[in-house]
Amino acid sequence: MPIVRDILSRKGTDVYTVVAETTVLDAARMMNERRCGAVCVVEGQCLKGMFTERDVLNRVVAQQLDPASTKVGEVMTAPVVSCGPEAKIRDCVGIMSARKIRHLPVVDGKDASAKLIGMISTGDLMALE
Repeated sequence: MPIVRDILSRKGTDVYTVVAETTVLDAARMMNERRCGAVCVVEGQCLKGMFTERDVLNRVVAQQLDPASTKVGEVMTAPVVSCGPEAKIRDCVGIMSARKIRHLPVVDGKDASAKLIGMISTGDLMALE
């Protein structure tokens, strides 16, 4: 049965990250340049939140906030649903489907100091077939 570590060994463990003080405008520009739909918000190597395209629409645009002055930490999704490297792919599919999320950070550890070590997406899961 495949596990998350199998995906990370193929795709790598690089994750696009920002800090909570990053402006929404800068984060959105980075996401556009890198053609990604989400970035992890970190403090050091610890995952603190997620900032996604959905956050831009629902928490910035719809609320008429200024992306140049709004900080990612003010509008990020937190707490974050995550998984460990030994998680079964089947379980991750269930989590992502039930929560209607497209990105699942992978962390090493279970407490607030858990280190971000990768991220899987629905695209990664579909590529398994």
